[in-house]
Amino acid sequence: MAFSEVLTDHRRIRAWADARTAKPSCVVCHDGVRIPGRIRLDFPGFSSGEALARISWDEWFDTFDAQQLGLVIESGTADAQRSTFHTLVARDGELCGVGAGSR
Repeated sequence: MAFSEVLTDHRRIRAWADARTAKPSCVVCHDGVRIPGRIRLDFPGFSSGEALARISWDEWFDTFDAQQLGLVIESGTADAQRSTFHTLVARDGELCGVGAGSR
């Protein structure tokens, strides 16, 4: 049975991402300029259609905390597979419209 939860603890977020080989990233404009305030988790083999650049976990978490974000994650899929579904939300519960993926 799958369930969702909101993570804010850096260790738990990193463990969840590492278990799914996700890398901390930010969006890159069409002219190649990084937009560090627009963070994402980049999963191998999953293309969101956005150009992404890898950043350090420190930079990712600095932005995550500065923007008061939470990471909504799903524990697994209905067929008991490891889920990569995630989305960033404001800690006050508002959706931020950033990064969601599912496998």
